[in-house]
Amino acid sequence: MAATESPICDLGWKAIDFDLEGIDGKRYRLSDVRGKNGTLVMFICNHCPYVKAVIERIVADVEELKKHGIGAIAIMPNDTAANDEDSFENMKSVAKAKKFSFPYVIDRSQATARAYDAACTPDFFGFNAKDELQYRGRLDASRTQPVSNARRELLEAMIAVSRTGKGPQEQLSSLGCSIKWRQAAE
Repeated sequence: MAATESPICDLGWKAIDFDLEGIDGKRYRLSDVRGKNGTLVMFICNHCPYVKAVIERIVADVEELKKHGIGAIAIMPNDTAANDEDSFENMKSVAKAKKFSFPYVIDRSQATARAYDAACTPDFFGFNAKDELQYRGRLDASRTQPVSNARRELLEAMIAVSRTGKGPQEQLSSLGCSIKWRQAAE
């Protein structure tokens, strides 16, 4: 497990559209998940201990953000051959067990993860209503162990985005497992 930090937020960067297969058999584009006040695009996976440590809080925060007009989607970017736990079937099991209320999609080609320059899981991209990046920080201070009473940085940032269209100027990078990129054919 290689710990990787996400880069600092490139404020104003425009969200890139995608067309990805969901665990529910539907295909999802950015327009399908966009909220009236913003959108949260999350790169997560099933095997990463950083994701496992915070997945319940991710689910809870997404529920709270819906009340503020923020839509959300979770994208699994890893090469599924690298870890069986990240299989499409296991994505379905994890989403059901953790009660995901947002689409969970697979980026089989990894083109979306590359277009977003996703670096790790979890990696969060918070956009305003104009699809401008306003948050690329961490969920909270947790790493592989939950931190009790941690400040809910992602939630606070996205609520601010929903109200003002702007995220915080100071953001702390997310930290997680590196994305498991498919090896290029030789």
